[in-house]
Amino acid sequence: MIGIVDYNMGNLASVKNAFELLGEKVVVESDPHKLGNYEKLILPGVGAFGDAMEHLREGGMDEAVREYAASGKYLLGICLGMQLLFESSEEFGISEGLGLIKGRVVAFDSSRFHTPLKVPHMGWNRMFTKDHPLFEGLDEAHYLYFVHSYHAICSDEADSIGESVYGYRFTSAVAHNNVMGIQPHPEKSHRNGLAILKNFIKL
Repeated sequence: MIGIVDYNMGNLASVKNAFELLGEKVVVESDPHKLGNYEKLILPGVGAFGDAMEHLREGGMDEAVREYAASGKYLLGICLGMQLLFESSEEFGISEGLGLIKGRVVAFDSSRFHTPLKVPHMGWNRMFTKDHPLFEGLDEAHYLYFVHSYHAICSDEADSIGESVYGYRFTSAVAHNNVMGIQPHPEKSHRNGLAILKNFIKL
């Protein structure tokens, strides 16, 4: 059974619907003491990094997620949920993250854009992926749906398993042992997004 972390900062219904479409039983879980009951865990997220961490800290959900990751079970962060896996973010000042993947989250640097682009990065874009079970059966470059103004920088390049280009190349998927994350929204990415979720189920 898969648990979806409920901390009042996520598009829980659409993520839940995507898994149910694949025939998987999922539970939206708001009790940090019950996270260990699930075989796999999803950390979704929409909104600001600092607000999300504050919500996670309320009631100890942040520590519960860290403990879950330490257990060796598979954890997948989606969109803001992926960013929360990192050590810190510069969104509205410096905020401390979960620290499960070494690195930080920064704003898109428009000074590096060769042509004028709007931020947030919103819409369909390709993700160029490394060989990883999360992307089994997908082309090396496939289109997914993005909505974000900040992106992650991994301290260890080996943790970056997917990259996309918006003005410049940035990390759009990460994995460190059992902890994984993707910046785009698989639940909004039709066939390719469902394929990623199905691969996560199979892990």
